[in-house]
Amino acid sequence: NASLLGILQHPDGTVLKQLQPPPRGPREQEFYNKVYDSDCCDSILLELREYLPKYFGVWSPPTAPNDTYLKLEDVTRKFNKPCIMDVKIGQKSYDPYASAEKIQQQVSKYPLMEEIGFLVLGMRVYHVSSDSYETQNQHYGRSLTKETVKDGISKFFHSGYCLRKDVVAASIQKVEKILEWFEGQTQLNFYASSLLFVYEGSCQATTVQLSDVTLAEKRRVPKGLLSGGDVLEYNNNIHVINSTENGKIEASVSKGLSKFYALHKKACSKRHHSQLSLKVENSEQDNVWKTSTCITQEHLNGNVLPQLEKVFYHMPAETKESANVEVRMIDFAHVFPSNTKDEGYIYGLKNLITVLQNILDN
Repeated sequence: NASLLGILQHPDGTVLKQLQPPPRGPREQEFYNKVYDSDCCDSILLELREYLPKYFGVWSPPTAPNDTYLKLEDVTRKFNKPCIMDVKIGQKSYDPYASAEKIQQQVSKYPLMEEIGFLVLGMRVYHVSSDSYETQNQHYGRSLTKETVKDGISKFFHSGYCLRKDVVAASIQKVEKILEWFEGQTQLNFYASSLLFVYEGSCQATTVQLSDVTLAEKRRVPKGLLSGGDVLEYNNNIHVINSTENGKIEASVSKGLSKFYALHKKACSKRHHSQLSLKVENSEQDNVWKTSTCITQEHLNGNVLPQLEKVFYHMPAETKESANVEVRMIDFAHVFPSNTKDEGYIYGLKNLITVLQNILDN
């Protein structure tokens, strides 16, 4: 993702973003300092932190003390095969102080910005089928029209096998939270700022029939699971999906065709834990009811049945949390104090939500 975002990854789990020349760089630094000020007691700014990468101040290399970098959380770090999309939000990608020349330059880059309210700056999608990444740069986004923008964005959610509707649904929920924040604040206006979408591309790696013991053994499925005949009695259409997630238990249930419910529990925090994921499908209802869950091997040794029962049969319908998806606001070189709602950004968010909803519904 470093190439996509133009930033350096630091081994300590942060990224280093070089400060742009004035006034942009100092403005972005000032924005982060304001939001992450330890004395901050403004509830609007405190809530905004939830939607940004964490900020760890500035850093300069010892060899070049005049080069300043913002030290930020690497939002992609927890993912095994991160799929990343950067979408610029707003109707104007130039700020109120831009010169006529700058305005002309920005408008000519994407004349539809005013109408669509967002622009895909780039994406990197992991294709399970080929075990490779497909990358699109900003020319791809600029080539999208009103007619093709839906298909253009749906490409980001396609694994090579299927459309990841779980990820689309979770993304909508996260963007809606950001929209709520914007609807409730009148102190900041954002220009040429982006939303960064990240999700796990490697989740549904290989599907094998649970009954096919030889295949399962080849894939080193824990024996404790295979001998749990009671699990099989619930349904004869259980698949095992082998994957390496990052030490999380996850379950997502979709009831009916449109409602999406997910349960997201943090388990052991070891990275790249060998994991197993179960998917139960009720074939009579033709995939209307689905559960997929990833359980670390530690949890499988021993207490399997009660755990699975808990996941499959006692899942609260209210649990509307997300699949493994991050949506964060980034790029703040053009953020200005204001006394009005940021209507351009709100317009862009609403249009983006509409497009995502259309991808989900069709």
